[in-house]
Amino acid sequence: MKEFIAKYQKAIVGTGAVSVLLICFLQQRELSKLRKETKIDVVVGGDIQKAQTIDSLQKVADSLYAENFPCQIELNRYQIAYEIFMERNPKAAKEYGSIISEETE
Repeated sequence: MKEFIAKYQKAIVGTGAVSVLLICFLQQRELSKLRKETKIDVVVGGDIQKAQTIDSLQKVADSLYAENFPCQIELNRYQIAYEIFMERNPKAAKEYGSIISEETE
């Protein structure tokens, strides 16, 4: 098992990085879809039921933002690291980019 991990260490790390990027991408897509669907009306005339609905929707939106924020930071770190990698070793970075786009789901 140790030899397998040592032999395929780069592939395992690359797969982990791609997985994190994919999760962040899917969460971003879901968040933008949810933002488009939710229409919050202004409460006029003191309707308590509407106010409670708006409060609960705002809490859900805040919760989704808070949950997604670490993924956005992680995604930005991977993007910056990839750009640095592209500058330092363009050939390897190009191969890594081709693996990401062609050999992963």
